[in-house]
Amino acid sequence: MNHHIDISGILERLSVKAGHRACSTGAEADKVGGEVNIESVSPVDGMRITSVKQTATEDYDRVVTEATVAFASWRSVPAPQRGEVVRQFGEALRKQKQDLGTLVSYEMGKSLQEGLGEVQEMIDICDFAVGLSRQLYGLTMPSERPNHRMYEQWHPLGVVGIISAFNFPVAVWSWNAAIAWVCGNVCVWKPSEKTPITAAACQTIIARVLAENNLPEGISSLVHGGKSLGERLANDHRIALVSATGSTRMGKSVSTAVASRLGKAILELGGNNAMIISEHADLDIALPAAVFGAVGTAGQRCTSTRRLIIHEAVYEKFKARLVNAYKQLRIGNPLDEHNHVGPLIDRDAVANYEAAIARCQREGGNFVVKGGVLEGDEYGSGCYVRPCIAEVPPDAAIIQTETFAPILYIMKYRSLDEAIRIQNDVPQGLSSAIMTLNLREAEQFLAAGGSDCGIANVNIGTSGAEIGGAFGGEKETGGGRESGSDAWKAYMRRQTNTINYSDKLPLAQGIKFDF
Repeated sequence: MNHHIDISGILERLSVKAGHRACSTGAEADKVGGEVNIESVSPVDGMRITSVKQTATEDYDRVVTEATVAFASWRSVPAPQRGEVVRQFGEALRKQKQDLGTLVSYEMGKSLQEGLGEVQEMIDICDFAVGLSRQLYGLTMPSERPNHRMYEQWHPLGVVGIISAFNFPVAVWSWNAAIAWVCGNVCVWKPSEKTPITAAACQTIIARVLAENNLPEGISSLVHGGKSLGERLANDHRIALVSATGSTRMGKSVSTAVASRLGKAILELGGNNAMIISEHADLDIALPAAVFGAVGTAGQRCTSTRRLIIHEAVYEKFKARLVNAYKQLRIGNPLDEHNHVGPLIDRDAVANYEAAIARCQREGGNFVVKGGVLEGDEYGSGCYVRPCIAEVPPDAAIIQTETFAPILYIMKYRSLDEAIRIQNDVPQGLSSAIMTLNLREAEQFLAAGGSDCGIANVNIGTSGAEIGGAFGGEKETGGGRESGSDAWKAYMRRQTNTINYSDKLPLAQGIKFDF
């Protein structure tokens, strides 16, 4: 496969223009917009892709106003018809999957397979949302009063603000947007300033679908900016729900701002995920799960495997297999299908990687696979690093911190109770896994006293999730849920209704109030 791409051709086919305006209409940049450009530079080769206009204050206010107006009409569209619009969006994504997936890979740095897989997640959530549009069920409850009917129904919230991170530049937005749309909400999206071009491409696609259906442009809006724009969105009383993905530090700031105005929030924050390798594990399954979990997306997934907790009986054997597997990893241009590991997102991420290695060494960590920044023409962006493995004690301070990089910490355990305690003894609680063929161990891991994470897997890794299940975590991961199952309820407000069809007014609990 030729891993050199025609980025100009891809941008042209995706209708992304230099200086793409950040708004709901997708109009030309020179008409309105902020004066500051946000440059997108690929970590693959250090080349500039293009730029977007940072959203100015007046443009942000206009976008949210347009979204509020659009909500008034969109909420009245029958849910199955809203689902039909989302179905068309999914079909449009299918047609442009190759270009959009390639752009994801080039702008973010993940492998082409992962970039295409991310677009497939968007398509899958659209399919899920289409079915959901006919299943927004409420309950009917028996009333204690004669000739009364009591039930509940769900109504859309209004404007949903979505703050997404660089590591999944389009999929996580779609998890929120597709569900929010079929529920009758409208969306304002602030993507990461590190991956603005894929966001502009997605906005162009959904804007075209809305126009073809004669629907308001404000149903889907895009704003570009950094921390200050995220703070503005979090503090905006017109935004009924803020769904934010990012660091725990960012999440605490968003949560505080939204809570202060009694708004609603969904938070998907830090991971720091562990996999337990039991003495009863099938090591042939455990090995690829551990390696992909640790090095996939260069360790920049919120579900990446950060810690391996290995039973002492198989520790040395599994460590040797890990070290051998790492020797076979191919690091390089992620558009080359022969490579396993691409770059980190930028040089700041590289600096964090190096700082974590230095700290681990100071704290006595033993690197059985050494890390380092790669040099050479093929690594010209300065963002390519070696995945590494460090032996650490279970109480090492470094493992309390999530580093978004391919650094894997391994440690021993004796009993399953000890392994679960080690796994849970971190501030984060997103994803977890155990590799075991022992039924009792599997059930103990999944029981109430087992994993404290929002995701707990048996004989699959920590990394990745299917859209059919609710995605999210506990503790400093935030506690929100996105995507499948009944996560849709977070995007709606519950209303309890009671209808009296009698000729009397009996009061609840038999209370008498006669005149």
